[in-house]
Amino acid sequence: MSILRALKFVMATVPFAAQTFAVEKPDAQPTETCCPIVELRQYTLHPGKRDVLIDLFDREFVESQEALGMKVIGQFRDLDNPNRFVWLRGFQDMPSRAQALKDFYGGPVWRAHRAAANATMIDSNNVLLLHPATPTSGFSFGNRERSRPDSNEARSELIVATIYYLEASVDAAFVQFFEEIVKPAVTGSGATVLAYFVTEHSENTFPALPVREGEDVFVWFARFNDRAGYERHIAALTQSPPWRDEISKELKRRLKRAPEILKLSPTTRSLL
Repeated sequence: MSILRALKFVMATVPFAAQTFAVEKPDAQPTETCCPIVELRQYTLHPGKRDVLIDLFDREFVESQEALGMKVIGQFRDLDNPNRFVWLRGFQDMPSRAQALKDFYGGPVWRAHRAAANATMIDSNNVLLLHPATPTSGFSFGNRERSRPDSNEARSELIVATIYYLEASVDAAFVQFFEEIVKPAVTGSGATVLAYFVTEHSENTFPALPVREGEDVFVWFARFNDRAGYERHIAALTQSPPWRDEISKELKRRLKRAPEILKLSPTTRSLL
């Protein structure tokens, strides 16, 4: 029996009420994860301005946002686009998001540096609003600490964000397909899966910062030690008969267009 047929058989024999985004395990220890609401923000910048924005961001916009209740999860250079800056910001819920953004963008730090920041940007409206696909699928940082503002730490790891676009809202069946079929395959080929999310469809309560509406996405993040590790991962998947002959075809059937893949190099002060 193929792995996809096996999954369909399991789902057919599980009562509908059990096909939820999370199955409780009485003996499992709860995992503390960050941020029930996450923004995935992709900025298009003027040529040659990315490092200017990163220097400003890492110096001025990390602690100042976190002091207001937000979490700056990660800041990145897009390795496939020298004029794109990508970052992740988290919140406890939508009401606190609205208040924190109001406080920051109406506050002294942004007022002092907004002209310099905005001068680097062509577009900052490519934003996906997300929430964890399951109660335990958000980012978990443990005891990890952010580098100091004056750090010159070199970062070799690669974070890869894969965005799946679907025709309708992500359901329990797709989450189960990812957890039981896709995730073991990519983990077995060298990826460390960090977190996975779906679209948050709540009203954007801070319209001064637009988000992409009408999107239904499933986004997962993976870490690799370096770019060479990622290339080995891709080669392993390409050579894997289950991935090539079954899983990738099933993904193509479920998605409305090809996945968007962001290969991201963390800045010195990125927590992720």
